[in-house]
Amino acid sequence: MSEQEYGIGEGPATRISLSLSEGTAEAVRRRVGKREFSSFVASAVERELRGLILDEYLADYEQRSGPLPPDERQRAKEAFDRALAEPGQWPTAS
Repeated sequence: MSEQEYGIGEGPATRISLSLSEGTAEAVRRRVGKREFSSFVASAVERELRGLILDEYLADYEQRSGPLPPDERQRAKEAFDRALAEPGQWPTAS
């Protein structure tokens, strides 16, 4: 039986152990409460992964084609932001 591959933010939740500094953990609890802690952390991790993917895509493009002007870089970011709003648009993290 093969394992199902899921994209970022997809699939069932899985329990993991996570260590944060007490100050960071307390700041999250104050902001979102104990019940929303996991959701907050999951959203932050997903945003970070998507940002890393964008950075990788832009670095690859610039390596092949030269530097992007700031306005084109902003357009690329906006295109990625739009893709975030559409389910199934993100590759599986590897």
